[in-house]
Amino acid sequence: MTHGDISIDKLEKVGQNDAEYLVSLIRSIPDFPKKGILFRDFIPVLADPRGLRIMINALEEALPTDPEFFDSIAGLEARGFLFGPALASRLGKGFIAVRKAGKLPPDTISEEYTLEYGTQKIEIEQDAISPGERVLIVDDLIATGGTAKAAADLIESCGGTVAGFSFVMELDGLDGVAALGDHPTSSLLTMPA
Repeated sequence: MTHGDISIDKLEKVGQNDAEYLVSLIRSIPDFPKKGILFRDFIPVLADPRGLRIMINALEEALPTDPEFFDSIAGLEARGFLFGPALASRLGKGFIAVRKAGKLPPDTISEEYTLEYGTQKIEIEQDAISPGERVLIVDDLIATGGTAKAAADLIESCGGTVAGFSFVMELDGLDGVAALGDHPTSSLLTMPA
């Protein structure tokens, strides 16, 4: 099932009408943040009560692993902060903030990674994760997988275990999911890069 150039097969549990409505709210912005990048913006989904409800319901339905197999949800700054806490609350889990460098008080652990358009660094507080804690990582988009892989490395550095990854959108052809190894992974929408 497609809507324009976006595959919505993974949204089958929310129904065709809701799936198409959700996709209709996502904007495609060419040449942002730099020339040659097609930025997929899901912020309008958050401003729309129906769209937000559909998205949270769909994320719950599409979890890559049963909620009993993870203890908390880690959201990646900034968009993972927008729906990660809502999903964590719905599932009765805690939320862990994975921040851009310099945004958290000491002591932190950091990881550098490469994006399609440069390098960045992310951090978590050193005591944010208990040894053995099982963590589901959430974000709005997976492209090359660099940010999500860096978050997984941070969680494992703290003694946690990555239970899986959940994304709203996946860019096709960039092999981002392959960069995450054998971890269970889900995404609601697949679209061309």
